[in-house]
Amino acid sequence: MKFNRSVYQALSMIGQFGINMLVPVFMCSFLGMFLDKKLGTDFLIVIGFFVGAAAGGWNVFRFARRIYEREADQSSYLHKGRRGRSDERKNHPDQ
Repeated sequence: MKFNRSVYQALSMIGQFGINMLVPVFMCSFLGMFLDKKLGTDFLIVIGFFVGAAAGGWNVFRFARRIYEREADQSSYLHKGRRGRSDERKNHPDQ
């Protein structure tokens, strides 16, 4: 079987998206359950779930933005030489 690094990187990224979303949801939900038992209420688990979902969504957004910026930086670095040559041709004094 051939080793394909991009497939494994994509799978690990999907796993990180899942972890970044699920951990805050579970933690806030369990905190809501704990507080519901201590305070004798029934609604804090729902509030905790939505707070955790919002926090997880924010985590996923930040993670995706960081990945996109890193790829954009790498792309601009790799293609910097191509753009430099075309700009040099435009500004060349012999033309």
